[in-house]
Amino acid sequence: MSTHFLDRERTVAGPGFNRWLIPPAALAVHLCIGQVYATSVYKASLVQHFDTSLTAIGIVFSIAIVMLGVSAAVFGTWVDSGGPRRAMVAAATCWSAGFLVGALGIATSQLWLLYLGYGVLGGIGLGIGYISPVSTLIKWFPDRPGLATGMAIMGFGGGAMIASPVSSTLLGWYDSAYDTASGIASGRAVALLFVTLGLGYLVVMLFGAWLVKVPADGWVPRGFDPSTVKKKALVTTESVSANNAVRTPQFWLLWIVLFCNVTAGIGILEQAAPMIQDFFREGEESSVAAAAAAGFVGFLSLCNMAGRFIWSSTSDVVGRKNIYMLYLGLGIVLYATLALGGSTSTVLFVVLAGGILSFYGGGFATIPAYLRDLFGTFQVGAIHGRLLTAWSAAGVAGPLIINGFLDARGEPGALTAADYRPALLTMVGVLVVGFVANLLVRPVASRFHEPKDEGSRTEPTDPAAATAPAADDTTAEGVTPLAVVAWLVVGVPLAYGVYETVVKAAALF
Repeated sequence: MSTHFLDRERTVAGPGFNRWLIPPAALAVHLCIGQVYATSVYKASLVQHFDTSLTAIGIVFSIAIVMLGVSAAVFGTWVDSGGPRRAMVAAATCWSAGFLVGALGIATSQLWLLYLGYGVLGGIGLGIGYISPVSTLIKWFPDRPGLATGMAIMGFGGGAMIASPVSSTLLGWYDSAYDTASGIASGRAVALLFVTLGLGYLVVMLFGAWLVKVPADGWVPRGFDPSTVKKKALVTTESVSANNAVRTPQFWLLWIVLFCNVTAGIGILEQAAPMIQDFFREGEESSVAAAAAAGFVGFLSLCNMAGRFIWSSTSDVVGRKNIYMLYLGLGIVLYATLALGGSTSTVLFVVLAGGILSFYGGGFATIPAYLRDLFGTFQVGAIHGRLLTAWSAAGVAGPLIINGFLDARGEPGALTAADYRPALLTMVGVLVVGFVANLLVRPVASRFHEPKDEGSRTEPTDPAAATAPAADDTTAEGVTPLAVVAWLVVGVPLAYGVYETVVKAAALF
């Protein structure tokens, strides 16, 4: 079967294309792969079904996150050269296949198939899907790259808010004995859940791939003057290849910045529910009930998602370097206050943790625009993919730091706020390192720039693109029926997820 319709040259936008179709196309992918943060819904069920440990099941998630970073780095250049549609179809295929192979493993009680399916195949889909819309969004929104990437990557944070209640509902349908309190469902129910999610995500992600288009050569948004970019500090109009980018100090400084920001955020996220109970423990009892702790986790999810959009959009106004000074600098203050005074008030604790998680989400959403500022749009997706190895490293370092300190202080269920203090103050030090790295970022030296005759060609295009219509003829900003449908496809599930999360978070107040 021919796949030429997936080629980049077949996806060049024609006259009247509405660029506001690109964010829902990206969201269609990110809302699906964001399910990876909702694995806790069926984790206990898998432990019982396979008669194994939490660690053995937790490895599935770890494999998926490691493969995310590896596949994003390895396939980043292919994503840029092949175009977003080809990459999004590949991501949909791998992500869906991961669920189906995982379902087979559950149904046959073969844990290694779950590792192979959800962990390896699904992880590859995660990595390709995460970076596939990024460079396209930046090219369609050169006037507002932070807003554009924030809208898409917000979906990764929101995906779990949809998947969690939907998964609980489906498990109840497939297993009449399912107990939401214990979270235990039969292996058959979890296998059917995997099949349902795999097929459902395939449809939604392919819808996003069908929507996506790339702009014609020379296209700019109506009213946007590219020359104004030159007036902004750190923003280049030159081009840097992915191979050259990793040779620059700027790439590795941003690697450190992302690593430190993510490590600090995971430090809260990974331990959220027990942490708030331990901070307000009196003897063997905590003043924070289990239901309220679950609501706290939901509240952090909202802060994570909102931060991805709000802070990334703000970076278009204040600049990327300045917004990371906020993430890391104010993050230092919030972490120190949490460590030294977080146990004095539940409200104070919740506000501090929410701020930290909003910066965690904002850091993810802003980094593609920061890369675009420093390295240009040429192969920015590939550069982003390689930088995401910082996420994989932080996913290991963050839990190790927190859990290492806590294991040395006592047993779970008997810890107090004082036991968390060394770990939290260590995170302050991590953020200081990231803050200094961000201060050291400077414009990329000219020796790393692509020659003008090559760098100006950002990717292979249709020969007809050279005679593409002018900008005013190739874009539409108004409301169209397709735009309404596209936004409803992603907006309705997201609104449902937010509603369900707000209801649970209300138990905190």
